[in-house]
Amino acid sequence: MSDDVTGGCQCGAVRFRCAALGRASLCHCRMCQKAFGGFYGPLVTAKGLAWTRGEPARFRSSNVIRRGFCEKCGTPLTYEYEGGTEIAIGALDDPSLAAPVIQLNPADKLDFVEGLHALPWRPAGENAAFDAFMASVESYQHPDHDTETWPPEEKS
Repeated sequence: MSDDVTGGCQCGAVRFRCAALGRASLCHCRMCQKAFGGFYGPLVTAKGLAWTRGEPARFRSSNVIRRGFCEKCGTPLTYEYEGGTEIAIGALDDPSLAAPVIQLNPADKLDFVEGLHALPWRPAGENAAFDAFMASVESYQHPDHDTETWPPEEKS
């Protein structure tokens, strides 16, 4: 079982494991844009999916699709249809395991998506206030691995 792929939501209330991953995609449909709050939905087929902590709440986004999400923190988790379940790539503990190989629903693709790779990066050191802010951020997010219990005890 050590070869299983694991993942979960941002707060750690919902965790999963799957035996293998299938095809990874970027879906540009309007429902995926809204479900992910982004420009597209990054999804990968989950084979042998099992919930290891909690289970997602679900929203029926169409007559054939249910979408799973964490009821506590809102993390998008699944795209469920009669033929199977896909998992949000960003919910994997190691998202690099699911490099997208296809894009879907080009009719809804936002015009500016093609140029995102060409946007300038803000170099470190360019804005001292921003750098200080980023250095002050302490993540309360669940770590990218399974934990026996969650959340950890509050710090005194």
